[in-house]
Amino acid sequence: MSTVTATVSRTRQGAASHALGVSAALLGVMLLGGARVFAQAKAQAAAPAPTLPDRTYTIAVASEGTDEISIISFGPGGATVQSRVPIGLSATDPDGPHGLAVSPDREFYYVSTAHGTPYGSFWKLRTSDNSIVGRVTLGNFPATAQITPEGHLAFVVNFNLHGQMVPSDVSVVGVDDMVELTRIKTYTMPHGSRLNPQGTKHYSTCMMDDVLVEIDVATFAVSRHFMLTTGKEMGMQGAPMTMSGGTHDMSGHGMTAPAAGDPSCSPTWAQPSADGRTIYVACNRTSDIVEIDVATWQMVRRMPTGAGVYNLAVTKDGTKLITTNKRDQSVSVIALPTGRELARIPTKRKVVHGAVVSPDDRYAFISVEGIGSEPGTVEIIDLKTLRTVATVDVGQMAGGIDVIR
Repeated sequence: MSTVTATVSRTRQGAASHALGVSAALLGVMLLGGARVFAQAKAQAAAPAPTLPDRTYTIAVASEGTDEISIISFGPGGATVQSRVPIGLSATDPDGPHGLAVSPDREFYYVSTAHGTPYGSFWKLRTSDNSIVGRVTLGNFPATAQITPEGHLAFVVNFNLHGQMVPSDVSVVGVDDMVELTRIKTYTMPHGSRLNPQGTKHYSTCMMDDVLVEIDVATFAVSRHFMLTTGKEMGMQGAPMTMSGGTHDMSGHGMTAPAAGDPSCSPTWAQPSADGRTIYVACNRTSDIVEIDVATWQMVRRMPTGAGVYNLAVTKDGTKLITTNKRDQSVSVIALPTGRELARIPTKRKVVHGAVVSPDDRYAFISVEGIGSEPGTVEIIDLKTLRTVATVDVGQMAGGIDVIR
């Protein structure tokens, strides 16, 4: 054999050996990938299947884009819209129902309509027949609302999306007669109106000032505030003398991604724990949850969640926190003892909005706004299997949501 022939032969053998090695490596990768897919499929198959309930839940959801409230029935047969209740004053301009809250005795539900000339309204409806029994004019862009445990007062944040970024306020309404009792001045773009279980403190966030505000229900005054900017977290007594106001783009209510390294929280929700000892705050821009100890008024930890976390709900047993992730098209379920995300559940449509947990802690009801001409959606998550069990379409821009019965 000539030198040239031997060289060519060795080259061909080397190439064949290399090709065989590459093929073996590729086969290994394919087998490994297949094993992973198989393992994932096996794990999913082994997980308990989400189940429909043996009782019927009734849920109300407000659709800002269609000026209506959808009353949804969820039971053994699945989820269906039982009725659609029109709400608002104008037949030509949108009134924008935004916040929705059910009274503790389940006899009434209340809806804030955000748009007006120039102010919005707060409506009282009877759950038995969806009839309107009262209305009161509030501030500019009334948004999130909650009723106190004894059922006589409503706290409604006036979000004030329009015009200049100036401090706004929280309206206190006597719901028996539907009269606004006072407006408590807070800071820029208050949002996420929630009361502790005892009904003694009210919490809201101010999106443009990176601040959590605590109001004393007995005195109708700001009792404490908490700065939420990353690296500058601090709880303080009373109300700050001045707030500078932010420059965040809130035209999409939390849909705009932050610039790299932006430490601002842009808080969108404040959720007291089941026992009232802790406050969880959704930081929309940093995509995490700030946990604050009420007694010490200090931050305990930050818990990461999906991009653009927006609204929060907590289970009655205090073990789980549900977050809607507005920029991520998902819902997170977080184990509160550890702060670990148990599941991140994708939603059918984009712009995830509200969350509420059934009184028995079995299901989470999620409102999704949708985009453009898409309908809104209510998605129902089984909190035992951490999987979606049902979805139902409602009016466009679904937002405020609560359980009637």
